[in-house]
Amino acid sequence: MKCPFCGCPESKVIDSRPTDENERIRRRRECVDCAKRFTTYEIIENVPIVVIKKDKSREVFDRNKVLKGMLRACEKRPITSTELESAISEIEATLQSAADREVTSVHIGELIMEKLKEIDEVAYVRFASVYKDFNTASAFVEEISKL
Repeated sequence: MKCPFCGCPESKVIDSRPTDENERIRRRRECVDCAKRFTTYEIIENVPIVVIKKDKSREVFDRNKVLKGMLRACEKRPITSTELESAISEIEATLQSAADREVTSVHIGELIMEKLKEIDEVAYVRFASVYKDFNTASAFVEEISKL
């Protein structure tokens, strides 16, 4: 780490501790040349997840879009916001842990349907009816029969 006082490229870490609910690390450093002390902060760099939509356009993953879709499917159902937030966090963790930083909207839709199936079958069917774009009543009945 370059010293902000003399420009020396060498410094030693004197103290290191987490801050901001363990999201950053605060480091006290001392320059090996001028012996002045300074503070640096280290944060995790999050590489955004890029969603490849059906029309091949790309956009950054938006947690709020997932929440809106799930809220619509769960309307008037006995599902708490905590349950939805937890499900969305699990979906986002799954996407973050994947090696590829690009994911299709189809894959995200499937992850959402898996979570909704665990939470509430009616919400699952509602979401699936829009997501899978059923053209006939028999396709809709076939999906319900899978439950």
